[in-house]
Amino acid sequence: MNRSFLFVPADSERKMQKAAGVGADALILDLEDSVAVDARPDARVLAREYLEGNENVWVRINPIDTDDAQADLDSVMPSAPAGIVLPKPKSAAAANELDDRLSSLEEKYGIDPGSTRILPLCTEHPEALFTLHGYIGATRRLAGLSWGAEDLSAAVGATTNRDKDGNWLPTFEMARSFCLLAAAAAEVAAIDTVFADFKDNEGLRRYASNARRDGFSGMLAIHPAQVEVINTAFEPTVEELQHAARIVELFEANPGAGTIGMDGKMIDRPHLVQARRLLNSARNNKP
Repeated sequence: MNRSFLFVPADSERKMQKAAGVGADALILDLEDSVAVDARPDARVLAREYLEGNENVWVRINPIDTDDAQADLDSVMPSAPAGIVLPKPKSAAAANELDDRLSSLEEKYGIDPGSTRILPLCTEHPEALFTLHGYIGATRRLAGLSWGAEDLSAAVGATTNRDKDGNWLPTFEMARSFCLLAAAAAEVAAIDTVFADFKDNEGLRRYASNARRDGFSGMLAIHPAQVEVINTAFEPTVEELQHAARIVELFEANPGAGTIGMDGKMIDRPHLVQARRLLNSARNNKP
């Protein structure tokens, strides 16, 4: 399970080399917003070279309906990225289109079929908010769903997406919730968006902790300094793991029970599902 996805501009060899040692569960080499149009050809070469010999490195390509998207894919796929981050999809049809292109490129370059995963940023286009159910069963490549507020802000004409206390305004909190619910419905990971103020570690700690509380399994990062805070926030505490283990043990000892009393409270099957998910996540995150 990936707790932290760190964006790295693919036009900076220095930043890519530095990112390798910061402890992010996954890196995202960005060929889209952080790279100027004229710099993209060189950035594609740097990204392809960096992918060779580095594990769990993803690439954010340009929107699938642009010429740049195919140029991005043609350049990086020979080096077999772990996955593709898909920006600004209007619906799951964009993920299906990407799936088709990846299948052709995997066959061309001798990559295991279906091994390249897809992570859509599923709320960056207003139309997408009305189509999120389409990700249910859309493609086996779907690794999760994440969301973004900045492009959505621009699209709807909002002058800001947060209130004076830094909380999401209703439209963007709704988009975040829809992403979380769509990921749950599609049975994939929900990855929360970036925390833009990379100097505010305490604010990031609160935000990431709340994200895990709400059901997100990881978060996007825009600065290396954010990685450790995010990883820690998405690690369950010893007390949480012990509590989950007790729930599992109780149900294993009482296989026919639908509900069981524990510490003066009734525990039922949804609690068991949550407990197993927590324990599995902790095992997957062990080095």
